[in-house]
Amino acid sequence: MARYTGPVCRLCRRSGTKLMLKGERCATFKCPLEKKAAPSRRRFGPRRKLSDRGMQLREKQKARYTYGILERQFRRFFARAERSPGITGDNLLQLLESRLDNVVYRLGFADSRSQARQIVRHGHITVNRHKVNIPSYLIKPGDIIAWKGKSQESELYRKILQDIEGKVIPGWLSLEGGNLSGRVLTLPTPSEIEAKFDVKVIVEYYSR
Repeated sequence: MARYTGPVCRLCRRSGTKLMLKGERCATFKCPLEKKAAPSRRRFGPRRKLSDRGMQLREKQKARYTYGILERQFRRFFARAERSPGITGDNLLQLLESRLDNVVYRLGFADSRSQARQIVRHGHITVNRHKVNIPSYLIKPGDIIAWKGKSQESELYRKILQDIEGKVIPGWLSLEGGNLSGRVLTLPTPSEIEAKFDVKVIVEYYSR
C-alpha cells in the first residue's frame, strides 16, 4: 500500500500544530516548529481566509497524519464508527486508538507511531501469544501485547527495555516492564485521548 514517505515535519507545518510524528524529538528544541520561522515568501494580495470546508478538511488531515492512515482506510474507519451504536466521533477516536500500531506506541515500545508500525510489520509483536504483523489490527479488552521470544534478543528490544521506565502509559493499558508485556484493560474513552484534532469537525466533513 502506498504511504507518505516525505519529511513528516512538513505535515506538522501544514497542520499548524505539533502532531508528535517524531516522538520525543518533537518535544525538544530540535523540532522545526520551535525554531524561528523563516521569512515568508512575497505575496501579492491579501491572504485567503480558510473556508468552513477548508477547516473541516484540515482537521481530517490532522487525524490522518497523526495515525499514519491513508484516505481510503480512514473512510472505512469512519463508516464503521458511523454504523456502531453511540456517538460517531467518540467511536472514531476509539477505533483509531485501538489499532495495534497505536497500542504498541502507547505502551512505550516505540518512540513514534511510524516506528511502532514498522515493529509490527517486521513481526516482532504478538497478541495473545500469536504473531500479528498487521498494524491496523484492532485490539480488544483483555488482549496481551508482547514481544516475540526471538525478538527479545535484538538490540532494539534491549534499548526499549532501558528507556521504558521514563515513559507514561495511559490508564487503559497496563505494562510489565520486566518483559515488555502489556495488557489492554479497557477501551479508551474520549477524555483519555489527547487528540490534536477536533473529531466533531471531522464528522461534519463526512456528513455533507
